[in-house]
Amino acid sequence: MRKKLSLFIAMSLSLIMLLTGCGASSSSGTTKPEAPAATGGTFKVGLEAGYAPFNWTQMNDSNGGVKIDGNAEYAGGYDVEIAKRIAKGLGKNLVIVKTEWDGLVPSLTSGKIDAIIAGMSPTADRKMTIDFSNNYYKSNLVMVVKKGGKFDGATSIQDFKGSKITAQLNTFHYTVIDQIKGVDKQPAMDNFPAMRVALESGMIDGYVSERPEGVSASAANDHFKMVEFKDGFVTSPDDTAIAVGLAKGSQLTPKINEILAGISEKERTSIMDTAIKNQPAAK
Repeated sequence: MRKKLSLFIAMSLSLIMLLTGCGASSSSGTTKPEAPAATGGTFKVGLEAGYAPFNWTQMNDSNGGVKIDGNAEYAGGYDVEIAKRIAKGLGKNLVIVKTEWDGLVPSLTSGKIDAIIAGMSPTADRKMTIDFSNNYYKSNLVMVVKKGGKFDGATSIQDFKGSKITAQLNTFHYTVIDQIKGVDKQPAMDNFPAMRVALESGMIDGYVSERPEGVSASAANDHFKMVEFKDGFVTSPDDTAIAVGLAKGSQLTPKINEILAGISEKERTSIMDTAIKNQPAAK
């Protein structure tokens, strides 16, 4: 009787263990697919961190600064705020990759970054290599000069005849200088901080920029003035627009356009006004 009872108990325990095992297996099968997030991952954005108020470098996370990948510094500015909104909409963690202007497109095409959010215009030449989102900002071209100097009261680009003018390397800003008759076109410079130093020292009489940077420069240095024109540079709509650069055929493009459409013009203006106010050089 004990043997039969023991056998019955053993069989019962085996059955319980088998059922328990099946239950665990079933439970595991339902949870595994839920473990990976529907989005997740990182959104790597390339920018110079040297084109205030669009983007700049700062030493801490004040005013929403984002730590630069592999660097002790942080990035802030209009582009960074737009990048934060896009990353949130994509459900990804934002990673800022500080990259020289000339290295942005190669970094994108090689897969080092997922997007360029760096005050970049969607020009026809660039569209041959990369794709762009819908525009997230539009501006006008201006000239930054010395306050109280010879060109302080200029109202036309032709008032700069004989002047020493430059712009950033590999930008359409540099090409439009040729529209000024008799201009003394100087070699292009790598970045805007370098142009500000050259203007301060008298090496140049002015540099071509977009209005937000002109406002930023004059706010940062009392010796600078932004000149806006009644008779200005001839540009195409794409030249003065700013969009997110993306790899050809990127699956991110439709979603990024959807996210950008959700940022109203009023909010974009507010973000830019705040960026101009918060730029480190202005303090």
